[in-house]
Amino acid sequence: MHLNSKLLDSIEMLEHILGGITNIFTAKNLLLVVAGTVSGMVVGAMPGLTAVMAVALLVPFTYTMDPTSGLVTLGAVYMGCIYGGAFSAILINTPGTPSSIGTTFDGYPMARKGKGEEAIITATIASAFGGIVGVIALIFLSPLLAEVALKFGPAEYFWVGVFGLTIVSSLVTGSFLKGITGAAFGVLISTIGIAPIGGDVRFTFGIPSLQGGVELIVALIGLFCIPEILKMVYNDVKTQEVLGYNKEKGVMWKTLKYVLSRPGNLIRSSIIGTVVGILPGAGGNIANLVAYNEARRASKEPEKFGTGIPDGIVATESANNAVVGGGMIPLVTLGIPGAPPDAIIYGVLMLQGLRPGPELFSERADITFTFMISLGVAAIVMVPVGIYGGRLLTRVVSIVPTRFLVPGIGIFTIIGSYAIRNNFTDVFLMILFGIIGFALRYLGYHPAPIVLGLILGPIMENGLVQTYLIGQKYSVPWLALVVDPLSWILIALCIFSFMWPYFGYLKRFIKLSSTNR
Repeated sequence: MHLNSKLLDSIEMLEHILGGITNIFTAKNLLLVVAGTVSGMVVGAMPGLTAVMAVALLVPFTYTMDPTSGLVTLGAVYMGCIYGGAFSAILINTPGTPSSIGTTFDGYPMARKGKGEEAIITATIASAFGGIVGVIALIFLSPLLAEVALKFGPAEYFWVGVFGLTIVSSLVTGSFLKGITGAAFGVLISTIGIAPIGGDVRFTFGIPSLQGGVELIVALIGLFCIPEILKMVYNDVKTQEVLGYNKEKGVMWKTLKYVLSRPGNLIRSSIIGTVVGILPGAGGNIANLVAYNEARRASKEPEKFGTGIPDGIVATESANNAVVGGGMIPLVTLGIPGAPPDAIIYGVLMLQGLRPGPELFSERADITFTFMISLGVAAIVMVPVGIYGGRLLTRVVSIVPTRFLVPGIGIFTIIGSYAIRNNFTDVFLMILFGIIGFALRYLGYHPAPIVLGLILGPIMENGLVQTYLIGQKYSVPWLALVVDPLSWILIALCIFSFMWPYFGYLKRFIKLSSTNR
């Protein structure tokens, strides 16, 4: 009976996958994937702009679309934007997005040697491969995790929220305390408005429009877009000269043969990107550096890394594009975004009435699998567009001056914030969050923990209050938080994640002590 049930589930999932393939290969959706991928590549190739900004600014345009079209477009823009950052990283030595920081290490030296086209083709092949690996993991791991999520009660969701906060705080570069503080600030923001259980009005300061709480997209635009605009103005970014991109006969097949002849680097880096993507708040900026470091450690010639070799580009670009699919796994199953752009997609899902969790696979499987497969199609579309249009793309975006970018992006942030609820208060909140985000960055606080705290706050609050009400049957109601074995596992993960940064301190202390002896 159990085997029959598993077989039926497998057949059902196969039907959903085939249905998603059928849905995506329509003229409308294919056009949206191509347009979204190209648009994302343009934004990604512009130094100073990020995938978060691209996805956030696109949100207002998805209001008039059906859920499938809106999600397909957002996913394509996201995938294209992560890949697009490689162009400026290689030809300008300026990463278009934070996910392409590691690509500059070997990409720009290759371009300086006159191998710019080879570097671009290497990045294209690696990005497509990593993107497809991430999507495969998304398609086949998400239903399994969704089945586990069906066993979660209020207590388990509370501990999942705590686990998410501890992970993102420990991953933030710099002070662990700053990461925890940022996450706590995000949770505090999430309590503004009417309490979901009990109906108490909190922290509205007498402003009726705040009773609905702080809209997630508004906070995201403010925390991620406005600081980037102010940074561009503050640094007065000028147009930059693009290195030569000379056509070489047979370079495409030579590069393809070289990259595929070293599958270990491709597969390892793609897996690293997928795993890092699953970790809440990590993102491609961490994945590409981790993959680069591991590729160098595994290489027989580690001293060549940084001098302009394709292996360095393969590692970073396959990892950062694998993050796209990996980050969606906790998003669609648990409602916890793996990367900052996923948080915006989470907001769009909620606006469209699609609540992340097991019901996405049981009730809205057609939309869910179409969206997943569209990410893989976007990864494939990147290959011809990147190889044949890469040089033109880079030259166009490199000559766009800051004085045109800043006001245009600023207008889109205002329109996007207002259009969500047709509320001017949201515009003021967006600007306020932008100023706060800009100040916090210079104080060493990253916005990722704040955003995750804002998302996980309601999940934790609902879980905590519901668990307390269920626990009234115990002499100590709070015991309901720890009576289930699944809660014990999650608590152990929370403790391990919280203590992880201190393991590094302990290791350094032991090493220092042994050296002094």
